[in-house]
Amino acid sequence: MSCPLCQSANTSSHYHTDKKRSYLQCSQCDLVYVSPEFLPSKEMEKQEYDLHENSFEDEGYRKFLRKVLTPLSPFIKATSEAELCGLDFGCGPAPVLASMLTEEGVNMNTYDPFYAPNLQVLEREYDLVTCTEAIEHFHAPHVEWALFNELVASGGALAIMTKRVLDKTRFANWHYKNDITHVSFFSETTFQYLAERDGYDVSFPANDVVLLRKR
Repeated sequence: MSCPLCQSANTSSHYHTDKKRSYLQCSQCDLVYVSPEFLPSKEMEKQEYDLHENSFEDEGYRKFLRKVLTPLSPFIKATSEAELCGLDFGCGPAPVLASMLTEEGVNMNTYDPFYAPNLQVLEREYDLVTCTEAIEHFHAPHVEWALFNELVASGGALAIMTKRVLDKTRFANWHYKNDITHVSFFSETTFQYLAERDGYDVSFPANDVVLLRKR
């Protein structure tokens, strides 16, 4: 079996089993992921996503998104002389973060395989790519990560929001893994591995936010 992120063969071993699923971990990139036989169907995913009630008027959700917007502000201000172009990848049915970044002066596009499947926006480079609460849903994250590497321009930023794996003990009681659409779980080590391999400077401004600046 190959790791769904780094594609290393024979590097994964059992990590955890609960009442619903089994999880593996890659010793190369540290990714924890759901064993393939437990991956949800596209229909199951869509049913779950349709239950989400995030909206433009939800101040609580906007406050949540400011956790990723706030550490991006210095990057946006430092490049304010040129028009910044951004992409919100996995924006969902209500692209609130894209709207907030537009208010900050960033020219935003959106993409989501279920709600905004416009493949044309994936055919160019961006100064800023955001992916909030989406990367944990990727069944084959090596595909999307390779795409991110193409989408982020040299000197550009990739901002990701996802809760991170800490250790086996806390994983066992972690509510985040109980969502059936959450199938790929990243740690700081995972992001550090990807940054070193693919040429990014990485920082962790919050326990569920990671910023990567492409060299």
